[in-house]
Amino acid sequence: MARIGLDRFALILIIIGALNWLSVGLFQFDIVAALFGGATHLISRIIYSLVGISGIYSISLLFRQSPSNERV
Repeated sequence: MARIGLDRFALILIIIGALNWLSVGLFQFDIVAALFGGATHLISRIIYSLVGISGIYSISLLFRQSPSNERV
């Protein structure tokens, strides 16, 4: 059950990262950097790192089998 919470948290961070990259690609505007004082600011770097770690963690979702009691 705790793993499901971690999976959801990782997915939320990945979505935040994807939306940030979308805004960079379309508008050349980095939302995280704008909110937290620049791309090199410590808080921004922590958020970028958490998004990256979440992406690496989510690779395991590709290879994990769903439980038999879960609906698809």
